[in-house]
Amino acid sequence: MEEGLHHRYVHVNGIRMHFVEQGRGPLILLLHGFPEFWYSWRYQISFLANAGFHVVAPDLRGFGETEAPQRVDDYTSFHVVGDLISLLDVLGKEEAFVVGHDFGAIFAWDFCLLRPDRVRALVCLSVPFLPRKPSGSFLSEFRAELGENFYMHRFQDMGVKGSMDKHRGEDINTFCDRKS
Repeated sequence: MEEGLHHRYVHVNGIRMHFVEQGRGPLILLLHGFPEFWYSWRYQISFLANAGFHVVAPDLRGFGETEAPQRVDDYTSFHVVGDLISLLDVLGKEEAFVVGHDFGAIFAWDFCLLRPDRVRALVCLSVPFLPRKPSGSFLSEFRAELGENFYMHRFQDMGVKGSMDKHRGEDINTFCDRKS
């Protein structure tokens, strides 16, 4: 499955980032969802590389083998987009086709909004575009519409000491599907 894939580590935007790449040609940047890492793109990487593209699938900040800063404030879209812009710079690429899935789609849109000069085209999968509203956060809107048990809300109190300890041993699907 990993034949022809090259694993690399580079320093970008103050962190050590891991990514997998294959192929030559215009750059396609594949951004994974939550709670995934580069491996979620394993079937697409070789296909796209064989079609004439340089395909790069990074582990986003805090995922897989990419460094995970300790401070919660180091995980904004500005940081993640900064990581990706730095990655393009390290690769010597001016622009990329940006493809985002799930959580990665949010960063893909923000990449386009913040640095449209570095995006050749955008593809987002599984998540509709949700423009930010000045009246409130998207989490508060999800909370109002979907209730407290929506999986994103379950990760909002993780800073409380020991909050994950009581769920140790559960897989991520069980944790996200819990009713209490």
